[in-house]
Amino acid sequence: MTASSTLVPVQTRDERPTSYVPADFAEISGREYEWHLTPIARIADVLNAQLSGESVDISVVATGPVSTAWVSMHDDRVGRVGIPDERAAAQAWAATENALVVSVGADDVSQVVLTRNAMGSLARAAHTVVDVAPFAKTTIVLINEGDAALIENVEIYAGESSHVTVVSLQQWSAEARHLATHYIRTERAAEVKHVVVTLAGDVVRVNTQAQLAGAGSSVELLGLYFADAGQHLEQQVFVNHIAEQTKSRVTYKGALQGDGARTVWIGDVLIGPDATGTDSYEQNRNLVLTDGTRADSIPNLEIKTGDIAGAGHASATGRFDDEQLFYLQARGISEEEARQLVVRGFLNEVVQQIGIPDIEERIQIALDHELAAVNARG
Repeated sequence: MTASSTLVPVQTRDERPTSYVPADFAEISGREYEWHLTPIARIADVLNAQLSGESVDISVVATGPVSTAWVSMHDDRVGRVGIPDERAAAQAWAATENALVVSVGADDVSQVVLTRNAMGSLARAAHTVVDVAPFAKTTIVLINEGDAALIENVEIYAGESSHVTVVSLQQWSAEARHLATHYIRTERAAEVKHVVVTLAGDVVRVNTQAQLAGAGSSVELLGLYFADAGQHLEQQVFVNHIAEQTKSRVTYKGALQGDGARTVWIGDVLIGPDATGTDSYEQNRNLVLTDGTRADSIPNLEIKTGDIAGAGHASATGRFDDEQLFYLQARGISEEEARQLVVRGFLNEVVQQIGIPDIEERIQIALDHELAAVNARG
């Protein structure tokens, strides 16, 4: 189905039109459901640009038997996982000249760190494929730094009984705009941990779509974000339980401080008619540190079978807990330190689940920098 052939409004998440062709989608106005909370005016020049699809330099540091290669967008591994369901992703797909494929062989154990810091201010498209063979175990870290005006797609294929961890870390410059869609597909008994950490950038929108296509497979989707004054940080998550006995856990946590800081989280979970025995839970928590901020949090759950193990969702946005602050101050801790400890404790639930010491330390250092301003702005 293409957007141009849709005659009635989309009623459920899996009915959203998909296409690789940008023209199959209407021009983005900001009135569409998937865009209505995004500041279109701030990214209009990127959305309307002729995206450069040329490959850019990427630093690759690999441990273990893993290979990376630039391949044609017609390669069989491209498009195996995802199909765009909105115009920007389709624009990036069409504009990209070559995809970067990270391949992990069967039974291999590896770790790969990919760093991009030379994107520049030119409007660009990009495509990355993580291709993990059966029974492999791998950790892939995507580090984004510097300037960017980027729309990209990332495909993650987890073969049978594989164990995959993917961490996407956004530490862009203050002016960067970044729109990304991460597509995940799990085969039988595969396990995927996917972590999105966004700490910098002007407008950053990283959407994750997970298809649990293999029986007994599972995903753990984690997110951490810290929005400062004027920043818009957005994430739309879609978990599609297709096969039986699948499991998903979604935990996104964020903090906001400074005038105009804005975050958006939308979590869609679909349990299909054949997904018997599904066990699913999603939650989003936001901590507001100053006045002038806004956090939108929208969980959605669709169930098409009556035979499930469990399904639920939760959402909460609040300020500092005065009792926690009083407890800490009563034990000789200054108000500034107490505030920082509360925020750090709130966010550490996600940080400590990443499981990569170097990355956890890097994130902690970045958070300490952000937290240094909490007391002054609180």
